[in-house]
Amino acid sequence: MNEKFFDLKKEKQDRMINAALKVFAVNGYKHASTDDIVSEAGISKGLLFHYFGSKLGLYTFLYDYSVRFMMLELTTGVPASANDYYEIRKQMEAAKMQVLKNYPYMQRFLDSCAAENITEALNAIKDQRDVIRDLYAELKNRSDRSLFADNVSFEKLDAMLDYTVSGLMEAHCGGTSFRPESLYEETVSYLDMMKQITYKK
Repeated sequence: MNEKFFDLKKEKQDRMINAALKVFAVNGYKHASTDDIVSEAGISKGLLFHYFGSKLGLYTFLYDYSVRFMMLELTTGVPASANDYYEIRKQMEAAKMQVLKNYPYMQRFLDSCAAENITEALNAIKDQRDVIRDLYAELKNRSDRSLFADNVSFEKLDAMLDYTVSGLMEAHCGGTSFRPESLYEETVSYLDMMKQITYKK
């Protein structure tokens, strides 16, 4: 992590982080412009390179920071005793909502990193690329699958809900007034609906 950067006031740190998260999330590594990042953050390009050295340095820092931040929220937000699949997913979404209150583009940034295909970027994050995905899987695998109806494929259901959550994220983030609470509420409504359909009566 970049110790010099963390000597800055928190407001300025977050302004720079949020600007970079947004530009990388929307454009991907190749098309993300440091000019756009400094414009969004309201800082000079010299300041950006003073703290991160290069576009790749910023991207690497941002990924490491995002993984650490998201993992902290998820591991503290989902009790070890939880074993109801839908409650676990709700707790995961609640944890993500807390993250998005501070960093609205962090989840989209992590999703874009998972789909990244530029070698330079891939090599920079390869050691941690699967950390979040593996944590999601670990949390969901605590589920008591005996609660599901016999004709329900857990893997297909889980994949379908992943697509739904991703689509809801895109729809909500596309607007001009993103509210994490609204995203969470709508996501929970889908989870509640599917619980009624897929659990044994």
